[in-house]
Amino acid sequence: MAIESTAIGWWGVPLAIVAGILRGSAPFLLVSLGECLTEKSGKINLGLEGTLIMGAMSAYGVSYLSSEAIANWQMAWLMPVAPWLGVIVAAIAGAMLGLIHGLLVIQPRINDVAVGIAMIIFGSGLAFFLGKPFIQPAAPQLPTLQLGSWSDLPVVQAALQISPLFLAGILLAVGMQWWFGSTRSGLIVRAVGDRPDAARAMGISVKTVRLVCIVVGSSLAGIGGACLSLYYPGLWTEQISNGQGLMAVALVIFARWQPLNCLYAALLFGGAQAIGPALQAVGIKSLYYLFNATPYILTLLIMIFTSSANRTLNGAPGALGIIDPPAS
Repeated sequence: MAIESTAIGWWGVPLAIVAGILRGSAPFLLVSLGECLTEKSGKINLGLEGTLIMGAMSAYGVSYLSSEAIANWQMAWLMPVAPWLGVIVAAIAGAMLGLIHGLLVIQPRINDVAVGIAMIIFGSGLAFFLGKPFIQPAAPQLPTLQLGSWSDLPVVQAALQISPLFLAGILLAVGMQWWFGSTRSGLIVRAVGDRPDAARAMGISVKTVRLVCIVVGSSLAGIGGACLSLYYPGLWTEQISNGQGLMAVALVIFARWQPLNCLYAALLFGGAQAIGPALQAVGIKSLYYLFNATPYILTLLIMIFTSSANRTLNGAPGALGIIDPPAS
């Protein structure tokens, strides 16, 4: 839902951007944290775009179907559970797609990018096929925390609504930052991503670590999809992701593979998404499409900047993108 900036004049523009940060950052954050975990283990999962779409469809469909069942059972007190069941199923759907992706890419001579593209097609195609019945019906939405209750203005109240999943993403980013740097299991993941041969010599199963990281990372992307369909924009359509799963890959590079930096980058991308609608709401329509493309422009600039031959990618896992050789 767009913030009506005209109700409070030009003050509505920064308010709408704040709303974009609070609402639109959650999918970016969860998907980028999942990709950060995957890439820390030395693998790339471009298929998270399909996972995001599948998560959105699964969450919306389960929320709607479970609400219908609860209504038929005349157990209205259970209705708040329906959207959370959708989130759980979205996480499971993401994990299943991650398992397929992981089982493929841990094999020797398998290219991560090729598998990722195939998983985008598979995940999104499956979601489009299974999600046809859920385009029109309205599913129960996730609850929100009302941070704008201090104001009498409806636009302020609407802008300052936060999903619990966004707060969970912030805590997860902080926890992952600590985990990578201060725990043995986090060190194992980093060792597998930087020096897989050395990890094998230490008796670590590189394939198992990478498979677990891919599955967990993909599950987070599925939850990110649930944010889209059950929070903001709060519906299910086939164009719901707008490429956010692919943008998350650039976001992780921009964040230098650090979870806390993923949080800051997600806030930036979430705010950038809101610039176009905010300016349109105060009457600036001539450059609407240009401002609406800000997240994509940011993605292109990040890729151009980080692809320079004169720069090194500080923090990049040493084995990232390297195709595993056949077992000797």
